Amino acid sequence: MSNKISDINVKFTGVDFSKYQSKVSEFVEEFAKRANKQGQFLNWVNLPELQLTRVDELYSLADKLKAQTGAKKLSVMGIGGSKHTVEHMLSINGLNICAEAVEFYSDVDSASLERFLYRLGNDVTSSNYMIASKSGSTFETKDGFLRVLNMLIGAYKAKGQSEDEAKKSAAKHFIAVTDKNAEKSELRRTSNENGWLGDLFIHDDVGGRFSAFDDHALFTLAYAGMKKEDMVKMLETAQKMSTLALTADLDINEALKEGVFWADAKLNGIEASVHQYMGSIFENTVYWHAQMQNESVKDTLKQVAKVPDAMHHSAEAHFNPANKLVFALTVPKDNGVCRENAEAYIGALDKSYISTGAFFNEEVATRKMGLTPEAAGAMTQLRAFATVYQEIVEKIVKGIAFPEVLDSVLQPHVEFYKKNLKGGVVVPGRISK
Repeated sequence: MSNKISDINVKFTGVDFSKYQSKVSEFVEEFAKRANKQGQFLNWVNLPELQLTRVDELYSLADKLKAQTGAKKLSVMGIGGSKHTVEHMLSINGLNICAEAVEFYSDVDSASLERFLYRLGNDVTSSNYMIASKSGSTFETKDGFLRVLNMLIGAYKAKGQSEDEAKKSAAKHFIAVTDKNAEKSELRRTSNENGWLGDLFIHDDVGGRFSAFDDHALFTLAYAGMKKEDMVKMLETAQKMSTLALTADLDINEALKEGVFWADAKLNGIEASVHQYMGSIFENTVYWHAQMQNESVKDTLKQVAKVPDAMHHSAEAHFNPANKLVFALTVPKDNGVCRENAEAYIGALDKSYISTGAFFNEEVATRKMGLTPEAAGAMTQLRAFATVYQEIVEKIVKGIAFPEVLDSVLQPHVEFYKKNLKGGVVVPGRISK
C-alpha cells in the first residue's frame, strides 16, 4: 500500500500525537470491529467499493429518466443527508455551477415553493424529480412531492390528457431513493404501484450524513454530467481512504489524526473549535459538515464556515486571547492565475492560527472548477471517519464504556421535534384555503 493519498495533504501543529501512540491500535480496533456490521450504522465504510459495481446501472438509469420525459433538469427533493451530501458532491466535483442541471426543494412554505417553481420557469414538466427519503414518510419531502405530483397531473390534463393518462405521464418524471423493502418504505410502495423508473436505494445502516456515496448522490452526479471514469476514480480513492483509516499507523492514517486532533482539544478543556473552508468549491460542504457536527458530535460549539467571506467578522472572536479555540483550514491547491495571492493569503492565515492555538491545514488537489475526483473521494470519506474517531478517542482516553452502538452514528434526539409533527398537526400536500 502506498503511503497516504497524494491528492490530500494535511499539516498539523500544536498537538502532541506521541501522547496517543500507545493507544492507536486500540482506537482502530474499536472502529474495525464495528465497521460493516449489521446495526452499527457503519456500512458506509465499504460503500464506495460496493458502488463501484453499480456505476453502469446508475448512469443507465439517469439516461433513461431523461429520455422518457425529455426533461433536462433534475429536482432533488429531500432533506438533511438526502440534500446536503448531494449539494456537497456536486460542488466539490465542479458540477451544476449555474444550477443548469439540478435544482433542490426541501422547504414547506409558500414563498419557497413559488421560488422553486420560478426556477423551473413555472413549468413542472421541465424537470424530473428524485424523491429521497429512507422511510418514504418524511413530512418535508412528502409535502413537496405531493404538491409537484398534483401540478404535473394538472399540467398534462391541461394538454388534453385524461386523468389516467396524466397520472401515467406524471409518473415518468419520478425516481425514488429509499429503503429497498416496500414493507418499511411508503415511498417504495408508491414507486412500485405507479411504475416509477428503476431502483435506487438508501442502503441499510448508512446514516444520512454519511451517505455521500449512496445512490442519491451518485445518481445526481451522473445526471449532472460527471464522467463515468471520474466517478470510478472518486469511488476507488474513497475506498482507499477507508483502508488507510483502518490502519494502525498514525503516520498514514490521516482520518485518525484528525479525530485525535479534535478529541485532544476537548480532553484539554477546549470546548470551542473552528473548521474553515476556503473558496466557493466548498460553499455547500459547509452545510454538510455542519450537519455532521450537529448530529454526530452533538454540540453547537464548532464553527464551520467558508472563507474569505467569514474571515474578517470571525477573526475578532478567533484571535481574542480570551477565547481558547483550535482551528482547521481546508484549502484548494491553486494552479491558476490567482495562485500567488491565494498561497500568500493562506500563509497569512496559517501563521495567525498557529500563533493562537492547535491547528491543521488540509490542502486538496483541484482540477478546473472543482477538486480532482481522487481528492473528492478521499476528503469526503476522511471527514466521516474523523467524526467517528473523535468519539472513540475521547471515550478510550477517558475510560468511558462504549454503548452498543456508537453515539456519533445515532440521532435519538431528533425524535423530540418529530413527535410534535404527528397526530394530524401537519398534512403533506395540504392546500390552504
